[in-house]
Amino acid sequence: MELTVIIQSKIYEIRGQQVMFDFDLAALYQVETRILNQSVKRNIKRFPEDFMFQLTVEEWQNLKSQFVISSWGGVRKLPYAFTEQGVAMLSSVLNSDIAIEVNIAIMRTFIAVRRLISTPPTDRIGKLEEELKELKSYIEEVFTDYNDINEDTRVQLELINRTLTELQAQKRLADNPRNPIGFIKPKQ
Repeated sequence: MELTVIIQSKIYEIRGQQVMFDFDLAALYQVETRILNQSVKRNIKRFPEDFMFQLTVEEWQNLKSQFVISSWGGVRKLPYAFTEQGVAMLSSVLNSDIAIEVNIAIMRTFIAVRRLISTPPTDRIGKLEEELKELKSYIEEVFTDYNDINEDTRVQLELINRTLTELQAQKRLADNPRNPIGFIKPKQ
Protein backbone atom coordinates (compact mmCIF):
# COMPACT_ATOMS: atom_id res chain seq x y z
CA MET A 1 0.00 0.00 0.00
CA GLU A 2 1.22 3.50 -0.73
CA LEU A 3 2.61 5.34 2.30
CA THR A 4 0.13 8.22 1.92
CA VAL A 5 -2.82 5.83 2.13
CA ILE A 6 -1.35 4.18 5.22
CA ILE A 7 -0.82 7.57 6.84
CA GLN A 8 -4.37 8.71 6.00
CA SER A 9 -5.75 5.64 7.75
CA LYS A 10 -3.87 6.65 10.90
CA ILE A 11 -5.18 10.22 11.15
CA TYR A 12 -8.03 10.56 13.65
CA GLU A 13 -10.13 13.44 14.87
CA ILE A 14 -10.06 13.98 18.61
CA ARG A 15 -11.08 17.12 20.45
CA GLY A 16 -11.86 18.72 17.11
CA GLN A 17 -8.28 18.26 15.84
CA GLN A 18 -6.73 15.86 13.40
CA VAL A 19 -4.12 13.83 15.26
CA MET A 20 -1.87 10.80 15.00
CA PHE A 21 -1.09 8.52 17.94
CA ASP A 22 2.36 7.90 19.34
CA PHE A 23 2.21 4.15 18.61
CA ASP A 24 1.27 4.76 14.95
CA LEU A 25 4.02 7.34 14.53
CA ALA A 26 6.55 5.01 16.19
CA ALA A 27 5.59 2.23 13.77
CA LEU A 28 5.97 4.59 10.79
CA TYR A 29 9.35 5.84 12.07
CA GLN A 30 10.36 2.22 12.76
CA VAL A 31 11.16 2.84 16.41
CA GLU A 32 9.57 1.59 19.63
CA THR A 33 6.82 3.76 21.10
CA ARG A 34 8.77 4.18 24.34
CA ILE A 35 11.80 5.48 22.37
CA LEU A 36 9.62 8.03 20.57
CA ASN A 37 8.03 9.15 23.85
CA GLN A 38 11.44 9.39 25.56
CA SER A 39 12.69 11.64 22.76
CA VAL A 40 9.62 13.83 23.16
CA LYS A 41 9.99 14.01 26.96
CA ARG A 42 13.66 15.01 26.61
CA ASN A 43 12.45 17.91 24.41
CA ILE A 44 9.12 18.58 26.13
CA LYS A 45 9.41 22.38 25.67
CA ARG A 46 8.95 21.83 21.92
CA PHE A 47 5.54 20.16 22.49
CA PRO A 48 2.95 22.47 24.05
CA GLU A 49 -0.57 21.11 24.53
CA ASP A 50 -1.74 22.30 21.10
CA PHE A 51 1.05 20.17 19.55
CA MET A 52 0.63 17.05 21.69
CA PHE A 53 -1.71 15.83 24.43
CA GLN A 54 -2.36 12.60 26.27
CA LEU A 55 -5.74 10.95 25.79
CA THR A 56 -8.10 10.67 28.74
CA VAL A 57 -9.29 7.27 29.91
CA GLU A 58 -12.71 8.00 28.45
CA GLU A 59 -11.30 8.99 25.04
CA TRP A 60 -9.13 5.89 24.96
CA GLN A 61 -12.04 3.61 25.93
CA ASN A 62 -14.12 5.06 23.08
CA LEU A 63 -11.31 4.45 20.57
CA LYS A 64 -9.92 1.19 21.97
CA SER A 65 -12.25 -1.05 19.98
CA GLN A 66 -10.68 0.28 16.76
CA PHE A 67 -7.20 -0.94 17.69
CA VAL A 68 -5.64 -4.34 18.10
CA ILE A 69 -4.97 -4.96 21.77
CA SER A 70 -1.75 -6.72 22.73
CA SER A 71 -1.83 -10.19 24.31
CA TRP A 72 -1.27 -8.84 27.82
CA GLY A 73 -4.54 -6.91 27.63
CA GLY A 74 -3.84 -3.36 26.59
CA VAL A 75 -1.53 -0.40 26.86
CA ARG A 76 0.24 0.42 30.12
CA LYS A 77 -0.02 4.17 29.60
CA LEU A 78 -2.58 6.26 27.77
CA PRO A 79 -1.32 7.15 24.29
CA TYR A 80 -0.23 10.60 23.20
CA ALA A 81 -1.92 12.32 20.28
CA PHE A 82 0.17 14.58 18.05
CA THR A 83 -1.42 17.37 16.03
CA GLU A 84 -0.03 18.37 12.64
CA GLN A 85 2.27 20.89 14.31
CA GLY A 86 3.40 18.24 16.81
CA VAL A 87 4.26 15.84 14.01
CA ALA A 88 6.23 18.60 12.30
CA MET A 89 8.09 19.22 15.58
CA LEU A 90 9.00 15.53 15.76
CA SER A 91 11.27 16.06 12.76
CA SER A 92 13.49 18.22 14.96
CA VAL A 93 13.60 15.53 17.65
CA LEU A 94 14.08 12.43 15.48
CA ASN A 95 16.94 12.76 13.01
CA SER A 96 17.09 9.39 11.23
CA ASP A 97 16.68 9.24 7.43
CA ILE A 98 13.51 7.16 7.82
CA ALA A 99 12.06 9.73 10.23
CA ILE A 100 12.77 12.55 7.78
CA GLU A 101 11.17 10.69 4.83
CA VAL A 102 8.14 9.65 6.86
CA ASN A 103 7.73 13.14 8.28
CA ILE A 104 7.66 14.66 4.79
CA ALA A 105 5.03 12.09 3.74
CA ILE A 106 2.96 12.83 6.85
CA MET A 107 3.05 16.58 6.21
CA ARG A 108 1.93 16.04 2.61
CA THR A 109 -0.86 13.76 3.80
CA PHE A 110 -2.10 16.30 6.36
CA ILE A 111 -2.19 18.92 3.60
CA ALA A 112 -4.06 16.55 1.26
CA VAL A 113 -6.62 15.73 3.97
CA ARG A 114 -7.11 19.43 4.72
CA ARG A 115 -7.68 20.16 1.01
CA LEU A 116 -10.14 17.29 0.76
CA ILE A 117 -12.11 18.60 3.71
CA SER A 118 -12.15 22.21 2.50
CA THR A 119 -13.09 21.42 -1.11
CA PRO A 120 -15.08 18.20 -1.52
CA PRO A 121 -14.47 16.53 -4.91
CA THR A 122 -18.01 16.73 -6.28
CA ASP A 123 -21.28 17.69 -4.77
CA ARG A 124 -23.03 14.36 -5.32
CA ILE A 125 -25.04 14.72 -2.14
CA GLY A 126 -26.24 18.18 -3.19
CA LYS A 127 -27.25 16.77 -6.55
CA LEU A 128 -29.20 13.96 -4.89
CA GLU A 129 -30.86 16.42 -2.52
CA GLU A 130 -31.98 18.55 -5.47
CA GLU A 131 -33.38 15.53 -7.32
CA LEU A 132 -35.18 14.44 -4.17
CA LYS A 133 -36.73 17.91 -3.79
CA GLU A 134 -37.94 17.79 -7.42
CA LEU A 135 -39.42 14.32 -6.93
CA LYS A 136 -41.13 15.38 -3.71
CA SER A 137 -42.59 18.45 -5.44
CA TYR A 138 -43.90 16.31 -8.31
CA ILE A 139 -45.52 13.81 -5.93
CA GLU A 140 -47.15 16.61 -3.96
CA GLU A 141 -48.59 18.04 -7.21
CA VAL A 142 -49.98 14.66 -8.22
CA PHE A 143 -51.66 14.14 -4.84
CA THR A 144 -52.97 17.70 -4.85
CA ASP A 145 -54.52 17.13 -8.28
CA TYR A 146 -55.93 13.80 -7.13
CA ASN A 147 -57.49 15.31 -4.01
CA ASP A 148 -58.57 18.51 -5.72
CA ILE A 149 -61.95 17.28 -6.96
CA ASN A 150 -64.65 19.91 -6.80
CA GLU A 151 -68.12 19.28 -5.31
CA ASP A 152 -69.87 18.84 -8.68
CA THR A 153 -67.46 16.06 -9.60
CA ARG A 154 -68.03 14.38 -6.24
CA VAL A 155 -71.83 14.44 -6.77
CA GLN A 156 -71.44 13.00 -10.27
CA LEU A 157 -69.19 10.21 -8.99
CA GLU A 158 -71.71 9.41 -6.25
CA LEU A 159 -74.55 9.18 -8.84
CA ILE A 160 -72.45 6.89 -11.05
CA ASN A 161 -71.70 4.64 -8.06
CA ARG A 162 -75.41 4.44 -7.10
CA THR A 163 -76.42 3.65 -10.68
CA LEU A 164 -73.81 0.89 -10.92
CA THR A 165 -75.05 -0.59 -7.63
CA GLU A 166 -78.67 -0.56 -8.87
CA LEU A 167 -77.67 -2.18 -12.18
CA GLN A 168 -75.78 -4.92 -10.35
CA ALA A 169 -78.82 -5.60 -8.14
CA GLN A 170 -81.14 -5.78 -11.22
CA LYS A 171 -78.76 -8.20 -12.95
CA ARG A 172 -78.72 -10.50 -9.92
CA LEU A 173 -82.54 -10.53 -9.90
CA ALA A 174 -82.68 -11.23 -13.65
CA ASP A 175 -80.24 -14.12 -13.34
CA ASN A 176 -82.34 -15.92 -10.66
CA PRO A 177 -84.91 -18.28 -12.26
CA ARG A 178 -88.54 -17.54 -11.31
CA ASN A 179 -91.08 -20.13 -10.29
CA PRO A 180 -93.73 -20.63 -13.00
CA ILE A 181 -97.35 -19.99 -12.11
CA GLY A 182 -99.55 -23.05 -11.86
CA PHE A 183 -99.61 -26.59 -10.52
CA ILE A 184 -96.69 -27.97 -12.46
CA LYS A 185 -93.40 -27.98 -10.70
CA PRO A 186 -90.33 -27.35 -12.82
CA LYS A 187 -87.96 -30.28 -13.27
CA GLN A 188 -84.69 -29.89 -11.66
